[in-house]
Amino acid sequence: MLVIDLREARRLAFGLVLGQAGVTVAVALGAWGLAGARAALSALLGGGIATVGSLVMAGFGFAGAPAMSAQRVVGAFFVGEAVKLTLVVALFVAVLKWVRVAPLAMFAGFAATFAVYWIALLGALPAAAGGRRAA
Repeated sequence: MLVIDLREARRLAFGLVLGQAGVTVAVALGAWGLAGARAALSALLGGGIATVGSLVMAGFGFAGAPAMSAQRVVGAFFVGEAVKLTLVVALFVAVLKWVRVAPLAMFAGFAATFAVYWIALLGALPAAAGGRRAA
């Protein structure tokens, strides 16, 4: 069993949210340059939906974690993931209902945030492999 430093995991999770926000802005600027203001807004909305979902997940997953048992921490992450999924679906429904978006730009902004997630995960693996092993 691998022991993970909770402070480091929390730092990684909130750093991921910051990275997703940065990529969202970069994709929106690219969309603006390629296709105009509506595409930029659409990319901001798509990336923003994913970023807000990740922020909510990190907030639920790490709220009170140091004082909780391992089982409760895992439970908090499951609750966080359920809230994230519900929020992402609700935000997509709201945006698609009330905002005239460029769908390709919106989904490009959303998808670009996953690149940040996978890069962060791959970057964290070598650190986790060097982590302490539980006795």
